This record gives sequence, structure tokens and C-alpha cells, in this order.
Amino acid sequence: MRKLAAAAALALTAFLVASCRAEAACPAIGQATVVTFTVAREYAPSVRAIHLRACQDGRCKEADLELVPGSTAVDQGCEPVRYGGDGVCSATSSPDGTLTGMLMMETLTASRIEVTATGTDSAGNPLPSRTAAFTPRAAQPFGEQCGTFITAGVVLDAAGLRQAP
Repeated sequence: MRKLAAAAALALTAFLVASCRAEAACPAIGQATVVTFTVAREYAPSVRAIHLRACQDGRCKEADLELVPGSTAVDQGCEPVRYGGDGVCSATSSPDGTLTGMLMMETLTASRIEVTATGTDSAGNPLPSRTAAFTPRAAQPFGEQCGTFITAGVVLDAAGLRQAP
């Protein structure tokens, strides 16, 4: 009988330990409701100005974008750690030849969005009007308990406008 009671106590303890999980903390990160815009490196020298219009859920927003040089992150590695724990890691940004801008939206949902880009080329002539319709990406990078992040971005090149990868 003692063996049965000990086995039951052991099973109950194992169950309680397995069911007690530390609650994960969510980072205090807010998400900007923007449509990001990138002019591809090969096409950037041809672009002087961009006007972007985005429509979603019956609401549209448009503006002339402030285009700034784009960049990419360059990993500079991590310092070794002697006694465990995390070492100090760093990165720097390096120009990548692109141009980037953002269109602020009132809200951004996971429903289909239509984005139209117009503008002028480096000589001041009108660029062809380009349109892309797509479903924004939804991700939960910090787990289900921390909410969903929705992103919408487009890339313009000589072939047209497309959803950013």
C-alpha cells in the first residue's frame, strides 16, 4: 500500500510540476501602422519623387513620401563570455543603394490592401503609375500571448510595384 501511495504522490508531483509554467513576458514594443516603401537599388537612380496611395477596408491615405537612403544591418559579432550568460553583440548599418519611405495609416489590418505609386523620374518626367494589391503579413514573433504584428510593404523597380519580401 505504501508503494502505491508513493507512486501516486510521485505522479501527482510530476503532474503539478509539468503544469506550472512561467508566464512569458511580452516586450513593450508598439507597432507603427505604416506601409513601408522601397525603391530597388537598380531603379533608385531613376527616381526623384514618389506619391503613394494605400486603400484598405474602404479607407484611403495618400502622401508625397520623404525618400531617404536605405541601409542594411551588418553583423559585427559578439564578445565572448567567460562564465556563461549572454555576451555583448553589435551591428552597424551600411547604405545599400535603395531609397525608402513610409506612408502613415490610421489603422492597418490583415485584410487586402491596394497600393498605388506615382512620381517623377530623375529628369522630372512622370513615372508610370504602378499598383499592387496584396494581403499584409501577420506574425506573432513573441508568441501568441504577445499579440499579432501586421506589416505591409512594397518594392518599386523597373518591372513595377510588388509586395516586399
